[in-house]
Amino acid sequence: MIELENVEMNIIGTISTPHKTIENIPIQSVGAEEFIGVIEIQPQLTAALENLDGFSNLILLYHLHLADGYKLKVKPFMDDKEHGVFATRSPKRPSPIGLSTVELIKIEGNKIWIKGADMIDGTPLIDIKPFFRQVDNRPNAISGWLDTKDDDLASKYRSDNRFA
Repeated sequence: MIELENVEMNIIGTISTPHKTIENIPIQSVGAEEFIGVIEIQPQLTAALENLDGFSNLILLYHLHLADGYKLKVKPFMDDKEHGVFATRSPKRPSPIGLSTVELIKIEGNKIWIKGADMIDGTPLIDIKPFFRQVDNRPNAISGWLDTKDDDLASKYRSDNRFA
């Protein structure tokens, strides 16, 4: 492995999901719409949740704590050739950080119920950001090598729950 500089991050909570093993875990939150998760924020951070209940969707940043090492090139499930890991959503990253956009169901105290849980049970949560439809949507975005694949990518994610 290449020696990289480290940065310290705080774990603000834990994400509980029905996914107890990596096998058959959805590969993106768009393919996990039927899966409910519960985030438990550290109790001393509960005040930071104020006004979050006014948002329909959240962006979660979390540690891919079960990722074993990393690769500079990976073959994603959507293609039969390798790509640089930064051109994929593979968990085999130099900094194993996951990102999911989920639907907010409810907040009670320091617990947040979400829909679209595509992470393993017990995942350490690094941060929560509200999804701003006014600035987070990019209707004219170009998706690199994925643009040459299936036009209805969302349906592909929903029909193939393999972990990439």
